[in-house]
Amino acid sequence: MTDEISRLARATLLPAFSGATAPRWLLDELDRGLAGVTLFAINGNVPGAEELAALTRELRRDADPVIAIDEEGGDVTRLGHLTGSPYPGNAALGAADDTDLTRRVYRSLGAELAAAGVGLDFAPSVDVNTAADNPIVGTRSFGADPALVARHAAAAVQGMQEAGVAACAKHFPGHGATVVDSHLAVPAIEADLALLERRELVPFRAAIEAGVQSVMTGHLALPSLTGDEPATLSHAAITGLLRDHLGYQGVIVTDALDMKGASGDIGLPEASVRALRAGADLLCLGSREYGASVQAIVDAVVAAVRSGRLPHERLADAAARARRLTFRPSGTTADRALGLAAARRALRATGRPAVPSPALVVELEAPGNIAVGPVPWGLGGWTGDGTDVVRVAGAEADPAALLERATGRGLVVVVRDAHRHPDQRKLTETLLAARPEAVIVEMGLPIWRPEGAAHLATYGASSANARAAAEFLGLIRTPG
Repeated sequence: MTDEISRLARATLLPAFSGATAPRWLLDELDRGLAGVTLFAINGNVPGAEELAALTRELRRDADPVIAIDEEGGDVTRLGHLTGSPYPGNAALGAADDTDLTRRVYRSLGAELAAAGVGLDFAPSVDVNTAADNPIVGTRSFGADPALVARHAAAAVQGMQEAGVAACAKHFPGHGATVVDSHLAVPAIEADLALLERRELVPFRAAIEAGVQSVMTGHLALPSLTGDEPATLSHAAITGLLRDHLGYQGVIVTDALDMKGASGDIGLPEASVRALRAGADLLCLGSREYGASVQAIVDAVVAAVRSGRLPHERLADAAARARRLTFRPSGTTADRALGLAAARRALRATGRPAVPSPALVVELEAPGNIAVGPVPWGLGGWTGDGTDVVRVAGAEADPAALLERATGRGLVVVVRDAHRHPDQRKLTETLLAARPEAVIVEMGLPIWRPEGAAHLATYGASSANARAAAEFLGLIRTPG
């Protein structure tokens, strides 16, 4: 009986590992029934497309695991972590507001994942980003209007799954109304069921109707529904709201359980037991811990089943649902040119952004959140001869030195979510006071705009967004 429970427990786990080849412990765990893995660029799993394809073939040599990745395109990219994504993210697609375009972009992104052997993508984010100062969603959302987010959520799901890769609508029941990062704490969203129905749940209903194969829970509390407990660990949220109220019968996967919003006070094994008990089917363990965490979680789940805390039937149901995720690539071909075309359509100009040559581009450093990670951004990779690029921290920069360097040149100031960074705003205003004709490029959400300034919004910081902006401003003299 214990061996059976252990195998069922393993069938719900998606651990991480280090490197571009499968370690022995992982291959052994797959033999013992492990559900699969989550790939992370920060763990060295994605050094390049060919290496990733070789890794997934190795993982599938003797088993049929779920191979998952968090590839949203735009700012959150694992395939493009070295260069930036060739696809714009959700905010840009929402700005363009062409659902056929969104479907085709996600289909192309899915084709790249399928070619690399990845069968489950933790995308799209279908959060309605109603909190302007949201530190974790922002450009990952299609927008602040539930209806807009819903129609693009459905299109994204359709496109990804047309490529044969399972999509995952996240972060249930909606992470857009919080100003707290659930990597660091448990956000609380003050919303009753009526408000959830008008706002957060609208895109999830659309994704479910579009046939989304999985839904990811968020580590956020709804006091009116879950009390202080995060949704990932809440029976009321997962079974009550998602299963019973919305009628969702697909696979429910947790956000990374090593995040403090889920396991910070109780540890990974206990968080795993509670998530399964609440109704989750697949447990994304996060980017750390590796093999030791698998055995510790299995031991905790076995103990919970034997003590009656976790019904055997619930564990068996979770394992059975997890097995529904099968990898069936459709042979769809990727179209990276579509990503650039979409980024061009997302651009929004205010005033008359024009940059004389030669030009100085001043990029103001902005820390990315944990979900984004260390991905390159900015216009520097796309500027041609005669354009100088300098990256500075707003709090430490010397405005006089920058203005002197810009003498006789056109001036472009690149910011990223300036509404969230007072140092960016202060330096930008100082530069504009001396050079009012300077052009401001916002590569986050264009919530703050200096009055009277020429302004270009990209709605994201992907490579595609950057190239589209550089072209628009004439900084690419000979497009490649």
